[in-house]
Amino acid sequence: MTLKHYLWTMLALSAACWGIFIFVVGLVDPSSTNWLGFILFYASLAASLVGSFAVAGFVVRFFFSKEEIIFNLVKNSFRQSFLISLFVISLLILKSVDLFNWFNLILLAVIFTVIEVSLTAKKNK
Repeated sequence: MTLKHYLWTMLALSAACWGIFIFVVGLVDPSSTNWLGFILFYASLAASLVGSFAVAGFVVRFFFSKEEIIFNLVKNSFRQSFLISLFVISLLILKSVDLFNWFNLILLAVIFTVIEVSLTAKKNK
């Protein structure tokens, strides 16, 4: 797969995921839905965020690190977009169950930072 094909595919799939997310938001009533409605909401938001952050992260990396191999840029941006999206979804879930506070935010940020550092340290070995 060429880089151009990857970018167009990711952009199209991200747009489709955002469309699905908007459809789910319009369809699901949070006060009367069951667990399936919440799963659809968070899953569609997570897929949308992963795609958007992956493309945006790749574009930023592409312009600022000219000597890096393209495959590594794609891999790193996708991994980090997945972690950032999981972080955002975790914060939203904490907020929905009234457990969001500064301590939990800092704890979650430390956990995701340790995960990212351990993944990049394993990659460098």
